[in-house]
Amino acid sequence: MTVEVEPLSAAPRLRCWVPRGVYAPQTDTRLLRRAIRREGVTAGTDVLDLGTGSGMLAVEAARLGGRVTAVDISWRALATARLNALLNGQSLRVRHGDLASAVPGRRFDLVISNPPYVPAPDTAPPRGPARAWDAGQDGRLLIDRICDTAPTVLRPRGTLLIVHSHLSGVDATLARLEKAGLRAEVVERALLPYGRVLRSRLTWLREQGLTAGGETTEELVVIRAEHA
Repeated sequence: MTVEVEPLSAAPRLRCWVPRGVYAPQTDTRLLRRAIRREGVTAGTDVLDLGTGSGMLAVEAARLGGRVTAVDISWRALATARLNALLNGQSLRVRHGDLASAVPGRRFDLVISNPPYVPAPDTAPPRGPARAWDAGQDGRLLIDRICDTAPTVLRPRGTLLIVHSHLSGVDATLARLEKAGLRAEVVERALLPYGRVLRSRLTWLREQGLTAGGETTEELVVIRAEHA
C-alpha cells in the first residue's frame, strides 16, 4: 500500500509505502512529526527512532538534517523504513533489535518513539500485525521500558518524544519519566473516535475500567522529556 503522509503547516508531503504487517502512518504519526519539527533538528543532530515501523518519523528527522538511526525488532519494518528513506531521498542507519539494546553504549540528542500502546485482553506476547499495536493488558508493555531506559540513551541535553493513548496512562508515563530523572510534559494532544481495534474491545475495556460506559473517543498525547 502506498500512501502520502499529510503535511503539517509548512512540512512537505512524504511518500510512504507500507506492506502488510507494518504499521501505517496515522494520527499518532502526524502528532509526533509535528513535535519533531519543533525540536530544531539540524545537521549534526543524532536521532534515535525506537520501533521505527514504516520509518516515516525517521525520514522526517533525516529530512530536517538529522543523523538518524532507526531501530525495530521486525526485519520487515526495517526493510520498509529503508525503502521509504530512498523514496524520499534520505538515508538512515537501520539496526535490528529490541529497543535500545540495538544501540549499546550510544547516546543521542533526540530519541523518538511511537510504540505499541493499545491495551489487549490477551496476556500472551502479540504476534503478527497485532505486534504493531498490542501492548499488554495496561498498554504499557513497551512504554515503561522506554521510560526506564531513556536516561541511558539521551545525551545531557537530549530530548525524548513519545506518543501514546490516554488509555495507557498519561500520568503514569509522566511519573515514570520523572522517577527516572527526567522532566516531562505533554506537548501535543488530539481527540479522535475509537478505531476498529478499540471498538472491538469496548466491552473488555469497560470491564477493566480503562474507559467509561459511553466513552468512544481516544485522546492521543505526545510527551516530551529531558534531563532535569
